[in-house]
Amino acid sequence: MDSTRKNSVNNAVNRCKREDAKEIQIPMPWGYISGKWWGPKELQPIVALHGRQDNAGTFDTLMPLMPDDVSVLCLDMPGHGLSSHYPKSQFYYVYYDGVIFLRKVIKYFKWDKVKLLGHSLGGAISFLYAASYPDEVDILISLDIVSPSVRDITKIAAMTGDYIDKFLKYELLTLDNVPCYEYNEMINIVEKAYEGSITKEGAEILMKRGMQQSYTQGKYYFSRDPRLKVAILGMFSLDLVLEYASRIKCAYLNIRAVPGMKFEQPENYQKVLDNIKLVAKKFEYHEVKGTHHVHLNEPEKIAPIITNFLQK
Repeated sequence: MDSTRKNSVNNAVNRCKREDAKEIQIPMPWGYISGKWWGPKELQPIVALHGRQDNAGTFDTLMPLMPDDVSVLCLDMPGHGLSSHYPKSQFYYVYYDGVIFLRKVIKYFKWDKVKLLGHSLGGAISFLYAASYPDEVDILISLDIVSPSVRDITKIAAMTGDYIDKFLKYELLTLDNVPCYEYNEMINIVEKAYEGSITKEGAEILMKRGMQQSYTQGKYYFSRDPRLKVAILGMFSLDLVLEYASRIKCAYLNIRAVPGMKFEQPENYQKVLDNIKLVAKKFEYHEVKGTHHVHLNEPEKIAPIITNFLQK
């Protein structure tokens, strides 16, 4: 990371203009959902969802750049960050599970209308929610994603048995046998796993919620549920995704990172956008130079676009 970008991230994290985020817990039948509530607590917040195997910390550099009159609730999705894991034997069908958990959160707060912000998996879940409850979503802001990814069905079929067996293996992990690492080793593992999408500073931000101290002095383990690694079942066909897209009526903003995330079938991105554009009451599409995690690495590229969209 060059000095300009590093200073931008550090300034965003350390900025004091907006009040510090408040940690919250929302009760769920299997435990609780954790989150960080940024901005005025008297205002109904935009609900923000992170990407696959990330956590609410993914928005830590972006939130301080939001206007002071904007409130945002950044959630750790089930099995991620500081939120409870699903019970043993329950598989993570992350897309539909995501809509159900989000519905539970919204019902808990008794909100009739909501605004949604999502990155990657969080954007795909927000897409499904806006399509499933089109009269209850006012705004949908999606970062480097448009919908659930449409995967090669032959690959899904070939991986199914192996992934189910891995799920059963991960289910046996306990705090006594879960892999543990020293802090610097863990940060290096995370940075390498994202293959250039995040910086070392970004890895450190995510790991504030993404790791826990183990029983062994100086060692840490990943707080997310390892079963999330094999959450590939319940994928979508293009026809189904396009049908969902045709039901989204809210004001819609899509920010695509370039080069951003690589998709198996990149041509579908525009097809889904075209369907949304036909029915959304307001539609904006922007491209910004950066990785899939540009909102974390270079939030100054994203913040003005979101602010302008919210203020129009």
